Amino acid sequence: MSIKIEGINYIYNPDTAYELHALKNINLEFQKGEFVGIIGHTGSGKSTLIQHINGLIKATSGRILFHGEDIYDKKFSMKKLRNKVGLVFQYPEHQLFEVDVLSDVCFGPKNQGLSDEQAQRRAKEALTMVGIKEELYKKSPFELSGGQKRRVAIAGVLAMQPEILILDEPTAGLDPKGRDEILDQIAKLKEQQDMAVILVSHSMEDVAKYVDRIIVMNQGEVMFDDTPANVFDHYKELEKVGLAAPQVTYIVKELEERGFYIDTQVTTVEEAKQAILNALGK
Repeated sequence: MSIKIEGINYIYNPDTAYELHALKNINLEFQKGEFVGIIGHTGSGKSTLIQHINGLIKATSGRILFHGEDIYDKKFSMKKLRNKVGLVFQYPEHQLFEVDVLSDVCFGPKNQGLSDEQAQRRAKEALTMVGIKEELYKKSPFELSGGQKRRVAIAGVLAMQPEILILDEPTAGLDPKGRDEILDQIAKLKEQQDMAVILVSHSMEDVAKYVDRIIVMNQGEVMFDDTPANVFDHYKELEKVGLAAPQVTYIVKELEERGFYIDTQVTTVEEAKQAILNALGK
């Protein structure tokens, strides 16, 4: 399974006073089983990019291949693409609309042609995966907490059994406990379902902890596409475009400048702890 983006450009409001070149010659590939983070300051092109992957926006030029098929080919089924590439928006209330939680999660599978019984089975499996208890199934999704809404929105996409799960700021507005619970659950689901996960986030700590590859967007272009350690090694360049590295990066860099022989390519608290102990000979 792969999605390949070749030479994508996207221009908002072309040939007007409000013309904006939002994506500039983007070339990327996403493979099965990857956990990819996309970071960038506001207006860098992150959300525009992920909406192209899902086919919600059509590129001004360039092409996107899904399993080798051009999604802009007249014979290609966009419904097929959206069944396999699930997008969870930043604000889950934009995706929730049914009278109760179970009906909401059943909507996608029913739209795929499954019977009521099959859709309910898929929906209950997905709700269990994200930690929503049966007692909430008949509640209105709008009566739920922010974290519960986020989980139901994710379940609605998971019930369609996607090959790629795209999450746009899935922890926005959640407290630290809720944020960790959501991301831990997503990481576990990735392993269980062997799907690709694309996570858009403003939190460098979250990205460093969970993903194995980071794409940095800046002014509509790919600035970096590498492992977290290699990307955050360029922390001074990231600062110039309004981004930063995780706090542990600054700590180990400071220790190195003070004469400690320490591994500076660490990105998480646990890695930093071990690097400091190694530097102290313990």
